[in-house]
Amino acid sequence: MKPNKKTAKPVFSFVVDGECEIWYLQLLRRHERLHIHIKPELSEPKTLRKQYETVVKLSKESEVSKVFWVIDFDVINKETREAKTGKKTILQEFQELYAKCEKNNKVVVVVNNPCFEYWFLLHFEQTTKYFSAYSTLEKALKKYLLNYKKTEKYFVKPPDIYQRLRKNHLRTAIKNAKQAGEFDFQNTKTGIAEMHKIFNELKIGNS
Repeated sequence: MKPNKKTAKPVFSFVVDGECEIWYLQLLRRHERLHIHIKPELSEPKTLRKQYETVVKLSKESEVSKVFWVIDFDVINKETREAKTGKKTILQEFQELYAKCEKNNKVVVVVNNPCFEYWFLLHFEQTTKYFSAYSTLEKALKKYLLNYKKTEKYFVKPPDIYQRLRKNHLRTAIKNAKQAGEFDFQNTKTGIAEMHKIFNELKIGNS
C-alpha cells in the first residue's frame, strides 16, 4: 500500500551558523515532535556563500516543505566594518543572496540582530533597542535568565531552555517579535529577532 500523502508530516530544514541555534532547534524538535533537519553540521564550512548553497540544495528536495536560513547579523556587521575599501562587503553579498531567497517560496530568511539571544530577550520585554556589543545584550538578558551561558550544558539541563521559555513566555516573544517588524537593510541599527517566522510556519505558540 502506498503511503497516504495527505497524512504525511511536513519536513522542515534549518541552515544555521551557531551552536546555540542548533541546541535550541534540537530541543524544539524533541518537544514539539517535528520532522526537522538542521544543517550544516558544526564541522562543515559556515561561510555565507556555503550556507546559501546549502539552502538552495535543501529547497530542491521534494520532501522538504520549508527551509529556514537563520542569520546572526552581528557577524555580517563585523566583517563589513573590517572589509577593505573598494571590495564587495559581506553585507552587500548578503543583500544579493537575500533577494534571491525572496524569489524562492520554499525559503524563509530569519534575521536576528544582533544575534540569536535577542530572541530570548523578547520573551521578557518588548524592545527594539540595538546592542552593538554582545556583552551588553547578555547583561540585559541575565536580568531574566540569571545564569545564562552559551553552553550546551546550560541549554539542555532539565528543565531545558526551550521548556522554560515555552511554558510562560513564547506567546509574548512572538508578539514582541512581530511588533518589531521586518528586517530592513536601510536600518540595520534596530534590534530584531525574526524567529517568530519559524513558529508561525510551524503553527506553534500563537494560541
